[in-house]
Amino acid sequence: MLDYVIRGGTVIDGSGRPGEVRDVGVRDGRIVALAAADEPAQQVVDATGLIVCPGFIDPHTHYDAQLHWDPFATPSSEHGVTTVVGGNCGFTLAPIKAADVDYTSRMMARVEGMSLAALQEGVPWNWETFGDFLDRLDGAIGVNAGFLVGHCAVRRYVMGEDAVGSEATDEQLAAMCDLLAASIAAGGLGLSTTLSSTHSDGDGRPVASRWATHEELLALCRVVGEHPGTTLEGIVDGCLDQFADDEIDLLVAMSAAAGRPLNWNVLTVDSRVPARVPRQLGASTSARAAGASLVALTMPILVPMNMSLLTFCALHLLPGWGAILSLPLPERIAQLRDPDVRRTMEVSAHSPEAGLHRRHADFARYVIGETFSEANAGLKGRVVGDIAAERGTRAFDTLVAIAIDDDLRTVLWPTPPDDDEASWTLRGEVWTDDRVLLGGSDAGAHLDRMCGAPYPTRFLGDVIRGRRLVPLERAVQLMTDAPARLFGLRERGRIEPGWWADLVVFDPAEIDSGPATLVRDLPGDSPRLIATAHGIVLVLVNGEASVRDGALTGARSGSVLRSGRDTETVATA
Repeated sequence: MLDYVIRGGTVIDGSGRPGEVRDVGVRDGRIVALAAADEPAQQVVDATGLIVCPGFIDPHTHYDAQLHWDPFATPSSEHGVTTVVGGNCGFTLAPIKAADVDYTSRMMARVEGMSLAALQEGVPWNWETFGDFLDRLDGAIGVNAGFLVGHCAVRRYVMGEDAVGSEATDEQLAAMCDLLAASIAAGGLGLSTTLSSTHSDGDGRPVASRWATHEELLALCRVVGEHPGTTLEGIVDGCLDQFADDEIDLLVAMSAAAGRPLNWNVLTVDSRVPARVPRQLGASTSARAAGASLVALTMPILVPMNMSLLTFCALHLLPGWGAILSLPLPERIAQLRDPDVRRTMEVSAHSPEAGLHRRHADFARYVIGETFSEANAGLKGRVVGDIAAERGTRAFDTLVAIAIDDDLRTVLWPTPPDDDEASWTLRGEVWTDDRVLLGGSDAGAHLDRMCGAPYPTRFLGDVIRGRRLVPLERAVQLMTDAPARLFGLRERGRIEPGWWADLVVFDPAEIDSGPATLVRDLPGDSPRLIATAHGIVLVLVNGEASVRDGALTGARSGSVLRSGRDTETVATA
């Protein structure tokens, strides 16, 4: 007897082929039948008029912490995500020594926007090795989850406090290579690292991996290449705008040293910067010529964001802004009241040095979100430029004045500058390029500032009823088979007999995401942005229902995906 039979749905199998009406039978966690499934089943799902596709795979998350208090990786799972990859950007919670828990917690709170209270109250920190960390999740999660090994964690474990501020000695590098090898042998999917100047620890200093020499990076990459089913992920400054020549050389060398693909985050598509896409994807072409592989992640939606002059956000990354916005609150407000300081901030926000972050400098287009003072009553939902016109003041001065009235607590919603027809047309072209992979949600990170987790449902809604920039079959392939092949996931990413039954059944007339909403449901009463999924009828993870009619079932049928056992080696060229 089958566990499930899903009857009469249009099956889009992840291969990119046209969908066709078929039945899908499931038994013991696997897909066992396609076409007409005549065998009786414990549960029969009438999928007439619905779409049946593989579960979505999110290749760039930071659920490393959240899975310990939220084993269902919400809201991703509610939007049809059945597999997540964590440990990105060089940051993992293992390996770790007990003495480094405070440092790591504060670093993750700063660099990945995680709630410090949630990290302190919701994470047990009862592991040391990478294998210990994976073991704590085995059998306890509602999604499949694989984790890269973070360079920062490896460096801190070996070098202690010297990991920040020092190059590694030969002995320390050898110890790091041994530790990375042990972590991958325990199931780590490979290595992640960052050299981005935007990544600082809880003390405001460059994170550990930023102190590594190129020789150290290449040595660690060679270790990755010694283990089957592994991969690389890396971040450099040019990822956010346009690569420098030496950054391309380094990324290509890393991939070549490992003999593994390297994915990077994130390709921003903007018609106002026509040189960006050719420059960024040209790095992948250079890699292929060298027998290496670079893959750009790009998001298929514009991610809802919150900004604030009180908490760490992208505004801190504008040149010179971080020093002002990191001051104690009274001093920060005093600086912001100074017209000369504001003029300097405004000029630097539009400078070439601001790079990609110039997109956050159109202050007239910001929308006021939550406010917290009588002076700002009635401003929620209003555009800063309109308020400035009424007051006869400059847009940036107006924004700052509103924030000061709220003791800087005002929630600010930037209007995306690249929401134009030309940019969307360019995105559609990019999605057809095999040098590109959809992803970059950062789900599990920046919890109170951005909400990228719902991208699968929002993208599908746009593909079916909105701009329709790619066929539905291609959209599904980009979120299922394509990431599965990049990471070498065995028997996942397609609807095939014998493969794991990670499946989504959705209503094409309803599939979409609701708006981002701020809730306080994290440990320590901390806030995060979530969005409701529309049109998700059923989600199976390894053959068990994790979501039914849009609601979580509580099933913990997810697997910890370990390199070698659950992944196979992907060729770089």
